[in-house]
Amino acid sequence: MQNSNADHLQRTWKSGIERSSLFWCKKLLKSRQDFFFHNNAFSPKRFDDPSHVQVCMSLYRTRPWMTEQGDVSTPTPEQVEKLKEVAGLSVDGAGPEHLAVLAFLYLYLSICRKQRALPSLDIVVWSELPTGAGLGSSAAYSVCLAAALLTACEDIPNPQKDGAPSSRWAKDDLELINKWAFQGERVIHGNPSGVDNAVSTWGGALRYQQGKISALQRPPTLQILLTNTKVPRSTKALVAGVRSRLLKFPEIVAPLLTSIDAISLECERVLGDMAVAATPEQYLVLEELIDMNQHHLNALGVGHASLDRLCQVTMAHGLHSKLTGAGGGGCGITLLKPDLERAEVEATKQALTGCGFDCWETSIGAPGVSVHSAASLAGPVRQALGGL
Repeated sequence: MQNSNADHLQRTWKSGIERSSLFWCKKLLKSRQDFFFHNNAFSPKRFDDPSHVQVCMSLYRTRPWMTEQGDVSTPTPEQVEKLKEVAGLSVDGAGPEHLAVLAFLYLYLSICRKQRALPSLDIVVWSELPTGAGLGSSAAYSVCLAAALLTACEDIPNPQKDGAPSSRWAKDDLELINKWAFQGERVIHGNPSGVDNAVSTWGGALRYQQGKISALQRPPTLQILLTNTKVPRSTKALVAGVRSRLLKFPEIVAPLLTSIDAISLECERVLGDMAVAATPEQYLVLEELIDMNQHHLNALGVGHASLDRLCQVTMAHGLHSKLTGAGGGGCGITLLKPDLERAEVEATKQALTGCGFDCWETSIGAPGVSVHSAASLAGPVRQALGGL
């Protein structure tokens, strides 16, 4: 963090996020979404126009962004339209960069509302996560923004300890971060489930069922290949398609959904057993569950030829894969067993990249949002954020 009014310079906020689930839940991916403050969200020239300053200050001064009880308010359509006006975005502007600007403006004006004057901050956003690929990059972004702004405004304490490479906030502070991040997600998505920002905040593995989110205790760290087919897809359209298929063939689709739920429960049981002592047999069970789940998802209509190709390529190397996120393209995950030969992993990655896919080796089950000292950052991150 770099704050003109702070003497603790060069902090970075990290929230790795994987939106992909093995079956039913979303787990944290050890990819980075690292943030320094450096605001290139919109051009400073926008504020050469007094009318834009007036709109911004009106939002800042008059809107009751939070009640006296500390409840975080929900952005209204009117507020979002005013923020678009401030940022100079068109009414139809809905690209990832535009939505990121709106989320930043909303969180900045909301969280900083108690300050005597809006603080001057530098914000830099850097990420290893591709946008629009079903990996929850917007949630990681919102969580990191909320954590950084709340800390900069001293609504929550900076947990960084001298000499510690990374530190995490206390439970109550994480709950506040999560609440504000959810509002950022609302600006971006309209009506999100809340599971992506929750796993970005808390880390580990979560169970999401009928709108309720709960943590899985001591989930094992699983090594995976994460593959981006680079095929764009619409979550909204895919969800609508499943709903349509359920209405058209209720006696066929309803049992599929029940079976997927049973797969999820069995996976949760196996993961619980693996937390004590993982065995080769348990990995074999996970592979069977992955295959069954992928076939069920294809039957629901959320598969894609690119995902079929991904599964075929990895199966040729003795590995098991499934789609992640909404499906219809996007990303897939491949389970890597601990005894897998290094040469086989590299051969699989080479075969996937030969299909035109992007492929990363990573893991599931990392911590949630953390504050990191600049010295602890990996070389590529320091290089990307060089000069701060």
